[in-house]
Amino acid sequence: MAYTIGIDFGTLSGRVMLLNVEDGQEVAVDVVPYEHGVLDRELPTGEPLPPDWALQHPKDYLEVIYRGIPSVISKGGVDPDEVVGIGVDFTSCTVLPTLRDGTPLCLVEGWEHRPHAWPKLWKHHSAQPLADRMNQVARARSESFLSRYGGAISSEWYFPKLLQIFEEDREVYHASDRFLEAADWIVWHLTGRECRNSCTAGFKAMWSQDEGLPSADYFRAVHPQFENPAEKLGNQFHPLGTRAGALRAEVAARLGLRPSVAVAVGNVDAMVCVPSVGVTGPGTLVMVIGTSICHVAVSQDEVRLPGITGVVRDGVLPGMFGYETGQAAVGDMFQWFVSTLSQTDIQQSAERLGRSVHDDLQQLAAEIPPGSHGLVVLDWWNGNRSILGDADLSGVIMGLTLSTTYAEMYRALLESVAFGTRRILENFEQHHLPMQKIAACGGISHKNPLLMQIYADVCGVPVEVFASKEVPARGAAMFGAVAAGVFPTIQDAARRLASPVERVYYPHAEAQQVYDRVYQLYHRLYHLLGDTHRALMHEAKQIRLDTVPR
Repeated sequence: MAYTIGIDFGTLSGRVMLLNVEDGQEVAVDVVPYEHGVLDRELPTGEPLPPDWALQHPKDYLEVIYRGIPSVISKGGVDPDEVVGIGVDFTSCTVLPTLRDGTPLCLVEGWEHRPHAWPKLWKHHSAQPLADRMNQVARARSESFLSRYGGAISSEWYFPKLLQIFEEDREVYHASDRFLEAADWIVWHLTGRECRNSCTAGFKAMWSQDEGLPSADYFRAVHPQFENPAEKLGNQFHPLGTRAGALRAEVAARLGLRPSVAVAVGNVDAMVCVPSVGVTGPGTLVMVIGTSICHVAVSQDEVRLPGITGVVRDGVLPGMFGYETGQAAVGDMFQWFVSTLSQTDIQQSAERLGRSVHDDLQQLAAEIPPGSHGLVVLDWWNGNRSILGDADLSGVIMGLTLSTTYAEMYRALLESVAFGTRRILENFEQHHLPMQKIAACGGISHKNPLLMQIYADVCGVPVEVFASKEVPARGAAMFGAVAAGVFPTIQDAARRLASPVERVYYPHAEAQQVYDRVYQLYHRLYHLLGDTHRALMHEAKQIRLDTVPR
């Protein structure tokens, strides 16, 4: 037998899977929570953080490796010598500054008190002013690269975060020899070889095979002293599915694996899901649902449509153009509702019956007919990623009355994320990239069947949910199999190892008709507050930032 290991580094935990690459069996899975979680209020050393910061601790990533891999091998009862490959994926853009040897700057004595020395999580949004400036300059200069990203650079990406360090803590900037994706840092740790992947370079650092990085002149226009965009990023990027190297002897010994185990170049959690659910061509929107949503699609053609977060040649599957869009608050928004607004009696009932509050609210919400609550919600609790690309937008609930119930608000939140996805589907359709179905993966796709049915009813297409509950980790393991030479391409691996479909949700005609009416309200509100009167939301956020104690 031959096995590979997939490691999926998420926002709050890492998931490790042992996959049999001969029959596709998921032999064992382990979940390792991050001890430090998301650092959004203070550093581990106690220094307070400003609003819109989101950092992480690199030791949490290493704990996933050194706890998770031995755990799945032990659970699976397999011979460690039969493990031939490892693949990793990561939330992105999650980036960290390091020394020349790969040591994270925050772990170097004397730098642990400096916020900019720590890894910036994907949802670190305090670089929004830098992103705004970069967009303004790019538009003024008619930079061609901007159209690859739907006309807007996100504050979640590489260069806004790097420029924030450059402007706010020049000492950290100069002390950092590298500023790199966490996925690449993990691969560096495993192999001893710095090997940056082309996927994150393309989607998050504005690099392309044909044009390279944006010009030094562009970056000087953003800031006159920032004139070497490749200084911390480098300019060599490795294609997905290729072999980054083999395990370092020290790492192999600690894990009990052979040093010959192949390690694939790093990848993005959403992108590895595409082959994992068997998608090898156009027409399917892969929807990865977690704290946020990433939508991924592929096409043989490059279409530079507005509102996407990127189109990259070979960015998802070799030989095709990969498209990414997304919604910035999904699971986070549902959890906010449960934690902040949920009724005490619902909480007590759930605890008494040994269920989660989400389960009880889902049951109550399922009893509410579509459209009967009179609410329309904009799902911008963490800003809007697609198609507006503005992290300074915020959530809205329209239609509240004294008779509105918690269950009605909960259902309206569920509907809002489906409406957001429909807006993304419409954008693809308007630019001749139609999608015939949605492939949904992530924990919520299994835990919330009501939401999956709402997706089908709102979007008017079938929604597939897959048997694997760890689709990203499975996809990472599949890339590990390609790196190990088990399969020649990731498409070949997808045809052999894709997760089976567990359930398909089809649109209900009556619900679809109601949602068509509600969606028209959503669409008008979306553009009223997201385009015409966007300044209202910006001002509301600025007042909050101006009054937060520093």
